[in-house]
Amino acid sequence: METVAAAPRAKKRKTEEAPGRQEPEEINRISDLPDAILGEIISFLPTKDGARTQTIASRWRHLWLAAPLNLEINCLPADERSQAAVISRILASHPGPARRLSVRAMYLLHRPAMLDAWLRSPALDSLQELEFDVLPRMPWPTLPASAFRSAALRVITISKCHLLNSVVETLRFPQLRQLELEVVNISERALHNIIAGCPVLEYLLLNGSFGFNCLRINSPSLVGIGMCSGELIIEDAPLLRRLLQFKSHMGLRKISVISAPKLETLGCLSDHGYDSELVFGTTIIQVVSLTTVVSTVKILAIRIYLSLDMVLNLMRCFPCLEMLYIESCVSKDRNLWRRKHRNIMSCFDIRLKTIVLKNYRGTKSQVNFASFFVMNAKRLELMRFEGEVYNDDPIFMAEHLKLLQLENRASRCARLSFTNVRRCLHNLTHIKHVRDLSITNPFECTC
Repeated sequence: METVAAAPRAKKRKTEEAPGRQEPEEINRISDLPDAILGEIISFLPTKDGARTQTIASRWRHLWLAAPLNLEINCLPADERSQAAVISRILASHPGPARRLSVRAMYLLHRPAMLDAWLRSPALDSLQELEFDVLPRMPWPTLPASAFRSAALRVITISKCHLLNSVVETLRFPQLRQLELEVVNISERALHNIIAGCPVLEYLLLNGSFGFNCLRINSPSLVGIGMCSGELIIEDAPLLRRLLQFKSHMGLRKISVISAPKLETLGCLSDHGYDSELVFGTTIIQVVSLTTVVSTVKILAIRIYLSLDMVLNLMRCFPCLEMLYIESCVSKDRNLWRRKHRNIMSCFDIRLKTIVLKNYRGTKSQVNFASFFVMNAKRLELMRFEGEVYNDDPIFMAEHLKLLQLENRASRCARLSFTNVRRCLHNLTHIKHVRDLSITNPFECTC
């Protein structure tokens, strides 16, 4: 257990206030900011709060109408008729431009003509962010072409909708940087057409979407990709740094990486659940059989039946690996290593600095696995054990620090940490929105 010495607290000085001294009046410094800055601040407020700034003072009266519009339906009255009336008034009175429109697609089912009129409003001519969502247990609507008429769109998030070929095959988004399709029905041709029409697209998230079998990526701008089904072929992605596979009942059948010279973050690879494989160049890499070397990957997440042999093979494939996240299942492998791998350190350089072992219960297999890295990883800085039970028990922690032979650790700066993760609802990949693909390490829990 580490202890940190607290800095001595400074002694409070007794001050004598001059007789008759009065407290200074409060100064409203925010109103002294330029209109442009105040407008940006207002554009990030919820719709209702942004409109209310008109009542602060005469100085603020014109700012909301001059600021980029943030129109979020969830912030308006829950009654659909009242909500629709408020939206119509806002779009009629606000001259634009609009920063963001977040709307429930129920209007496509109940008031399609009204929604189409909203989307064609002059206030949305230069819309930058578009979000469409459908409430649970509602029929899936088909989005109209008017939803995508703004050439200034930078972020598109669509959930539980149909995208027709006739609507999207000619679309071009010259400024689009983030695209999220969550449980969206879209054909393979339409999907390829959208991506081809986004010359500066940086982040692509396809979570549960269907209607396509294979996605081929040829993009000079993509930095992060997240998928959970079908087949993915990275033909040429010179800037790609993060490639993420989400856990689903379908699973990615095959991931082929032909050219991604900057790929640093990869996961989640699995040795169970799906018949999937990972291909780099012309070499097939399966979690159970690795025969090639990928030197750029530094962060890796895997879901396996805990096996030291398998992880060592992975490390030979990714020799520059610095951070390893493991979601382990109960394994019959006892992970005995003292005889089998006693000479491994003479020919194997372990560069790992961080190891996170999820679902830790303190089984013999897990203890043997972890002790190998405690006693052999010379650059190890942190090994964290995450579990739902026992990990916050001081007796359990003290016992396992002995079993893991912390005193004999190869890295004198290595720390062992036991955490309880009952509150975390995610698996290994912590991605809630397409913008999260910009996070360098998406496997680190921030719940």
